[in-house]
Amino acid sequence: MAAAAPKPAGAQVFDAIIVGAGFSGLYQLHKLRDELGLNVRVLEKGDGIGGTWFWNRYPGARCDSESYYYCYSFSPEIQQEWSWTERYPEHPEIRRYLDFVADRLDLNRDIQLSTTVTGARFDGARSLWTVDTAGGERFETRFLITAVGCLSAANIPKFDGLESFRGSWYHTGAWPREGVDFTGKRVGQIGTGSTGIQAAPVIAAEAAHLTVFQRTANYSIPARNRPMTPEETRAIKASYPEIWEKARAGTNGHPFDVAARSALSVSDEEREAIYEQAWARGGLRFRASFQDILADKAANDTASDFLRRKIAEVVEDPEVAERLTPRDHGFATKRPPIDTAYFETFNRDNVLLVDLKAEPIVAVTERGIRTTARDYELDIIVFATGFDALTGPLLALNIEGENGLPLRQAWAEGPRTYLGLQVPGFPNLFTITGPGSPSVLCNMPIAIEQHVDWITAAIRHLREHGLDRIEARPEAADAWVEHVNEAANATLLPMAASSWYLGANVPGKPRVFMPYAGGFARYIGICNEVTGDGYRGFALR
Repeated sequence: MAAAAPKPAGAQVFDAIIVGAGFSGLYQLHKLRDELGLNVRVLEKGDGIGGTWFWNRYPGARCDSESYYYCYSFSPEIQQEWSWTERYPEHPEIRRYLDFVADRLDLNRDIQLSTTVTGARFDGARSLWTVDTAGGERFETRFLITAVGCLSAANIPKFDGLESFRGSWYHTGAWPREGVDFTGKRVGQIGTGSTGIQAAPVIAAEAAHLTVFQRTANYSIPARNRPMTPEETRAIKASYPEIWEKARAGTNGHPFDVAARSALSVSDEEREAIYEQAWARGGLRFRASFQDILADKAANDTASDFLRRKIAEVVEDPEVAERLTPRDHGFATKRPPIDTAYFETFNRDNVLLVDLKAEPIVAVTERGIRTTARDYELDIIVFATGFDALTGPLLALNIEGENGLPLRQAWAEGPRTYLGLQVPGFPNLFTITGPGSPSVLCNMPIAIEQHVDWITAAIRHLREHGLDRIEARPEAADAWVEHVNEAANATLLPMAASSWYLGANVPGKPRVFMPYAGGFARYIGICNEVTGDGYRGFALR
């Protein structure tokens, strides 16, 4: 086990401090400690490792990338020693995998659990970061690396009266370790994004009654989850070099090809057959049926219309089916969920769908939720309302850069980074999968590895050349933000006005498209060019 937080003492000095012990933090610790020989400490607010997967224990929580590539690629030994049990692993299995990796690499001895970072300040005179924690500890470090995840700051809507609710309420991103017993309970679930789509079928099967409060109808593809066979596992393990090569050469870090054809280049009958085959296979590969689903609205309409027809086929009540049918955005312009019997759930007698566009929530009452139309009596409320994505986890650290500049002030009009890796005015601060990187548009583990490898190489370069600091230049960040916008606008992604990619789920958050939509392979090429050109766009000294 990793170490629990020690008692407050004088400032502890490290070469690098990493905040977060999920996929990012574990790999970054391994690279800096075991390859560069640095003195490193990981600070983790949870009492166990796992990052996002430590907190996301809600019913039905699974990965939406397939297990054989939702893992690390850097260690052939780990790849061969670990075997996944399912096509889409559930949260306990992902945590077991990360525990296995941490044990295999002896990482726990440098991870400090139950430690919440409350602030970090850069001392320009000494080129050092000072990091403070809720327990009163203070750390000094040359390099500060955030590994806090893109989806780790829970977004809980500020409903009037929530404090008066006599039942229990939970957010899916901070689920109790002991779980929640829904037996015999009247449950209200708010939210039908990826999380809500996973949770609703499981809750409905256990609860006496489930009321789903939907703001935005969503598309979803069946996961078709099943156990991995021994033959599949052997074939995958024998093919890992080719799997990772294909993943790095692709748009989203997935090891499958996007078909080199337009949805408009085939007959209606052929297109329907292709979609039917992709629907039967299930999973995110549905998006790869045609190359222009996210580039051309007419092409996107063919996929969207197909999925709308599927909802109408599955949901027995035509009125309920229509309420579940997205009309305000195209398929995959918001994060495309995958599910296990989500739409089928609304055929159950104990499930009710409430359209919040027709009857918005007015308040939470002592006995449940009140909309403009009626009161819904509930015993439990589940907030499946997502996260303050990408920027929220970073702003929560209360980071101050050169001359006391708060990160919150620097990003008042939206995040501004160079490559998603560094922020002007914040020397030696690295943001793994930060805003402006492929991050959530990508298979996360492989995106994480690319960022960690780049950060490690940059720190090695500084040390080999006797340098103390690396900082993104303001003009480089300006140009990168412009490029990020251009890449997004070359797709249909910004058209989904309610998307959390734009921060639309958080009141008051600047509406800025945050991830890099130019493709993972293209992003890797840009990062390599920057490095090869003497870290172009960065000031080193």
